[in-house]
Amino acid sequence: MTLESTTVLDGPGTARPAVHRRYLMCRPTYFAVEYAINPWMDPGAPVDPALAVRQWETLRRTYLDLGHTVEEIEPLPGLPDMVFAANGATVIDGSALAVQFRDPERADEAPAYAGWLDRAGFEVYDAKHVNEGEGDILPVGDLLLAGTGFRTSHAAHAHLQEVFGRPVITLQLVDPRFYHLDTALCVLDDATVAYLPEAFSPGSQATLRRLFPDAVLATAADAEVLGLNAVSDGRHVVLPAQATGLSAALRDRGYDTIGVDLSELRKAGGGPKCCTLVLREREASK
Repeated sequence: MTLESTTVLDGPGTARPAVHRRYLMCRPTYFAVEYAINPWMDPGAPVDPALAVRQWETLRRTYLDLGHTVEEIEPLPGLPDMVFAANGATVIDGSALAVQFRDPERADEAPAYAGWLDRAGFEVYDAKHVNEGEGDILPVGDLLLAGTGFRTSHAAHAHLQEVFGRPVITLQLVDPRFYHLDTALCVLDDATVAYLPEAFSPGSQATLRRLFPDAVLATAADAEVLGLNAVSDGRHVVLPAQATGLSAALRDRGYDTIGVDLSELRKAGGGPKCCTLVLREREASK
């Protein structure tokens, strides 16, 4: 039996500062599982599009209730994965690096997102190599964590550094279930991440331990419900409601957690972060 989308707020208020975010989302009007480009997808499994929309709407309302700004891009027929807005670009300091999808099924999403960002006033740079946006590229402080192994090519990492002028840390993904970096690692604030160690190669695990000695380590059970596909504003962490262990670990570290049920979208390998592209505008000069 499929449960309706619910939102549960856990944990007391904390002194952690929350940063106002501007998000871009895409309503799953045409959501379906029509092909298989990751291990989560089974075209033969039943999908309830109406439930997917209700669950997505709960996520959107959660962001609005937290005081964030939510923009929407118009969904296009024939693009069932366009709901996963995080894959549409990487946006930092008012600049946007467009994407180039590995799989032809998603190729037409790239110009749609690039066009929206251009019209919204962002400086858009064309992709030179396969990169799937914030699925594999996650800013943390002044660094860019960049995943590779399944989708985004290693060659794209050098282009990232040229576009954004930030040091890029390459992280090798090794488990096909965690095909994007944002399924294996969540940025909690400018100095802290949560991640699943075994989703990364030994060298990448060592790099993460060195960079983030105080990281929150997730269990396989929580990662398998896409618990790490979470969105944090520095205080509030919006994550799949089924990731109860990770939620408790985050509350122990002083974060407020908000569980949302996106089980229908998980049938395509997506969670809260997959549905959410952060629009980082240029900071005003101090």
